[in-house]
Amino acid sequence: MTWAQNVALRAVADVSLGRQRSPQHAEGPFMVQYLRAANVKDGVLDLSDMKSMNFTPGEQRIFALHPGDVLVTEGSGSLSSVGASAVWQGEIKGPICFQNTLLRLRPRSYVMDGRFLGWWAQSAFGSGVFASLAGGANIYHLSAERVRALRIKVPPPDEQRRIADFLDVETARIDYLVGARIRQRAMLDERWYAGVSETLIPGSTQAARGAGPWPWLPPMQKERPLVRLGYVCRLQGGITVDGNREVDRDAVTRPYLRVANVQSSHIDLTSVTEVTVPRTMAERSTLRPGDVLMTEGGDIDKLGRGTVWDGQLEGCLHQNHVFALRPEPDRLDAHYLALMTQTLHGRAYFESTGSRTTNLASTSSSKIMSFPIPLPPVTLQRELVCDLMRRQEVLNRTKKELDRQLALLTERRQTLITAAVTGQVDIPTTGGQDFSTVNA
Repeated sequence: MTWAQNVALRAVADVSLGRQRSPQHAEGPFMVQYLRAANVKDGVLDLSDMKSMNFTPGEQRIFALHPGDVLVTEGSGSLSSVGASAVWQGEIKGPICFQNTLLRLRPRSYVMDGRFLGWWAQSAFGSGVFASLAGGANIYHLSAERVRALRIKVPPPDEQRRIADFLDVETARIDYLVGARIRQRAMLDERWYAGVSETLIPGSTQAARGAGPWPWLPPMQKERPLVRLGYVCRLQGGITVDGNREVDRDAVTRPYLRVANVQSSHIDLTSVTEVTVPRTMAERSTLRPGDVLMTEGGDIDKLGRGTVWDGQLEGCLHQNHVFALRPEPDRLDAHYLALMTQTLHGRAYFESTGSRTTNLASTSSSKIMSFPIPLPPVTLQRELVCDLMRRQEVLNRTKKELDRQLALLTERRQTLITAAVTGQVDIPTTGGQDFSTVNA
């Protein structure tokens, strides 16, 4: 075969849909682990959460995976994730099967190399070829027949292996740079965390700890006495959303914030819901600029994170699972309080007092109001806030640059894969390639 041969995928690979999961297969004498869409990421298999169901010996012969099989997600609720693929290399011993949320592309060994087919599948996903095939409304499906009909340029087997070797090396180089940028970004977050903690509570990042009920706190400085939050702040409860609530003529329709709108570092207003409630109820739960918002529950590492409301939506209400803290302005600065929740002290307090379930944690109004905070004069609070905001601005610019580099590296990786598997670039016999010669 030569690069001029553009054939249907069915000519060089067997495309099969996995076995459907059903209650009758939940138990049986032939329990076998299987892969599903959740196990397949873009180029990577996630084997941390494997499921099992009954596959008879005959079904195992049909649905068992072989090293070199390419797995493609057949369906997804998002076009951006349908068609993600990875190559099965026999990572787990014994028979491993696959579910019907996946397609198995098994290369015909006499014309197709499994690694080349895996790179081609990554190209089809990243360039949007798979997404263009998907049909459906809420769930997008590829269908085995549509994938079988896809056209693929097929070089000779030796050339396929050379392309796969080239992409193994070149993408590893890019992945190394991506990993380095991600680590640098994480270090910036750690630097911010340590900087906030040490600025607001000097000595809190050092090994020595104080005594008392909060052993992670160092001894408090005289000008920063420790006080309960409830001493300088009041808490406003939100509305309970009830679709069956009857409202009289004196009702108002207002936007309101849900838990999803309150993130650990910002307010997300991309999707804001409205609610109609009695005017008196709305008055009791209307947000004011300077309120510090906290969610009642969420991931344990984000529990108790405060975010300042700047009045982005006039007359906005908040749900009962979102607490609005209203500091006394002459004693407690709102931004100082929000930053205090990001310190080592804030994290330790809310993690130690939070109520935990399997995946989530929750706090309560009484625990929030019992949060002990160092309380220097409000003028000093504002000076500390200004200093931290200047530092945060520098860190944010650096993170933005790292994000730009990550986006460029991701684009470069995808362009390289597509160029290599479609014959748009000559693959060097040895060594690397100057990417500047590749047409994006």
